[in-house]
Amino acid sequence: MSRLMPKWSLITEHNPRSPISEGYRMLRTNIEFSTINQKLQIIMVTSSKPGEGKSTTAANMAVAFAQASKRVLLIDADLRKPSQHFILGTSNRNGLTTALLEGKDVQEMAQHTGIDNLFVIHAGPMPPNPSELLSSRQMSELLVSARSLYDVIVIDTPPIMSVTDAQIVATQSDGVVLVIDSGQVKKGTVLRSKASLEHVNAKLIGVVLNNINRKTANSYSYYYGEAEAD
Repeated sequence: MSRLMPKWSLITEHNPRSPISEGYRMLRTNIEFSTINQKLQIIMVTSSKPGEGKSTTAANMAVAFAQASKRVLLIDADLRKPSQHFILGTSNRNGLTTALLEGKDVQEMAQHTGIDNLFVIHAGPMPPNPSELLSSRQMSELLVSARSLYDVIVIDTPPIMSVTDAQIVATQSDGVVLVIDSGQVKKGTVLRSKASLEHVNAKLIGVVLNNINRKTANSYSYYYGEAEAD
């Protein structure tokens, strides 16, 4: 399948030797070793509010896993403001909403991205009831099927403080990565995001700090292990 022109550059694909790409590989490694007794197969990525870089982080993280010869599925579960089709340059005509509403299976809906080992299910047409779709039996069955077909499933969700969607998906995930725009999001907001995840017994495996140095590394990301409340 031919790719459209991406709106945003995916640095792990276009410049894999850059320090930023190395940061995503470190993120991948830390996720892999963040737990001993539980396999982290479904990893959800969210943020406290819009514009913190969660979707870019999810896409680059998915590429980093694919570059490690993992069979990876990236799911855009931000059904309200999807962006993975902009990042990857693939069609959003059909996607997750199509699968859930029409009973399509994972293999029917997954598109190859043009990147080795990386497939994507975009959000698809915007539904009137995103939360209900994400909490549906069809969503649970789709993820069960995905587990049998892919080594890693990365799910991009809406910001945790905006709507309940991220909390819903978190209950179906093995771990959650919280993306924080350094210096732009207050500590109290981050702690409320953490509390929202804990409220549904989600496993917060770590945080990514974006824009640590806006002058020299505008998108550099670091993995800091489990987020602390104090």
